[in-house]
Amino acid sequence: MKKKICYIAHPIGGDVHNNLADLRRIIRLINSTEPNVVPFCPYYSDVVSLDDNIPEERQRGIENDHAILCSGIVDELWLTGVKFSAGMQVEAELAKEMGIPIINLIGML
Repeated sequence: MKKKICYIAHPIGGDVHNNLADLRRIIRLINSTEPNVVPFCPYYSDVVSLDDNIPEERQRGIENDHAILCSGIVDELWLTGVKFSAGMQVEAELAKEMGIPIINLIGML
């Protein structure tokens, strides 16, 4: 059976440390309960290597996310976390434009 690649959109800004910890928990949960889903968080590496307070670096991270969503490799976009952030809004709008199904799991995982 083909595995589904799901882009996991999650709030990061603000309390970055705790938001990344929650994202790791969600990735682990998906990996342990959804055998046919590949949780994909390409922005994770940008968050830990770029400085969100430097506009050029933040923009590069956003551009990287857009390239991934436009690449055709993402089967679904999953909204996770406890709130719908501005960054997630941008990801959801782009997914909608690309015809990528959006699954709202905010507050559920």
